[in-house]
Amino acid sequence: MLELGTAPDPGEGSLETAFRFFVRLVALSCLVAGLQYWARLIGFSDGGLSRFDLIPSYWQFASASLAVLLPVAAVGLWMQVSWGPVVWVVSAGAEILMHAGLPQFFGERPLLVIAHGVVFAVYLGFRIMMFVKWRQENLRQVTSDSL
Repeated sequence: MLELGTAPDPGEGSLETAFRFFVRLVALSCLVAGLQYWARLIGFSDGGLSRFDLIPSYWQFASASLAVLLPVAAVGLWMQVSWGPVVWVVSAGAEILMHAGLPQFFGERPLLVIAHGVVFAVYLGFRIMMFVKWRQENLRQVTSDSL
């Protein structure tokens, strides 16, 4: 999916296809967010006011970390490797902590916090549905004579 000339994996249903599409959308949003952090750090946006050498040290640490973590999460999510969601949860958790836990330093961004929560809930819902589907398929395959 989202790759020209490739067919879905055998046995892949609509749930897995929807999950793959969702994860790739999250990956694209992580890439865009990471590029926004980079643009601020090098002075390309905000009229150069958010350049690395002009911001406070706590913003330097957070911005530099997220400028690296978000593109790495995007690559991991796009490739659907096991570490992709882990890096994504760490970077989303950092942004939630910044804007919900420490708003006196980083400012309040309630829409960003809500968006991270909704995306995580949808991701968790997909994983639960896929587990239930996998469990039902594996329970049907086991019979008393197969032991």
